[in-house]
Amino acid sequence: MTRILLVRHGQTEWNRVERFRGQIDLPLNEIGHRQAAAIADALRDEPVKAVYAGPLQRTQDTARPIAARFALPVQTLPGLLDINFGAWAGLTPEEVDQHDPQMHHLWRTQPHLAQPPGGESLAQVRERAVAALHDAIAAHPGETIVLVGHQVVNRVLLCAIIGLDNSHFWRIRQDNACLNIVEYESGVFEIVLLNDTCHLRAAISRS
Repeated sequence: MTRILLVRHGQTEWNRVERFRGQIDLPLNEIGHRQAAAIADALRDEPVKAVYAGPLQRTQDTARPIAARFALPVQTLPGLLDINFGAWAGLTPEEVDQHDPQMHHLWRTQPHLAQPPGGESLAQVRERAVAALHDAIAAHPGETIVLVGHQVVNRVLLCAIIGLDNSHFWRIRQDNACLNIVEYESGVFEIVLLNDTCHLRAAISRS
């Protein structure tokens, strides 16, 4: 059995004020760094053998304290890169709704049919993220590994894991620095824990 600890990155300023982030390379803010330290502490008793993260600094910075706890490097997994939001990147939801109301409505109501101008569809993200997940599992049979991704990446991965299509995208919540635990054995996935943030209580109380 391979155990996958799937984490969403910690908070950035564009999470706090809610802008479409996508592949814009944002750092964690102060709270985000505290969240990363908190999740590293929460995983201290797991027998982690590898830590993977998407290439952007917010996932790398979240992965770094986890990897340090186990004296491991952070390995970059390009398939965990956040969605390309194209023309929407950097805009607030209100601004997108003004400039592109029909596509934004589709994104909010039928996300599997939406594709921002110049950006990616959920199907494209899912294809590369699922391939990355299987590559990581193949490299670590029977071991425990950490994958640090993004909200969109994690949602589509979890949809794939439980056999749902991307129309269910909005039904799987992924908060900043949340933990999901998935076990994989004989070609079958089982979700053990979903969107857990109990480890963040102390980090949030100090903010």
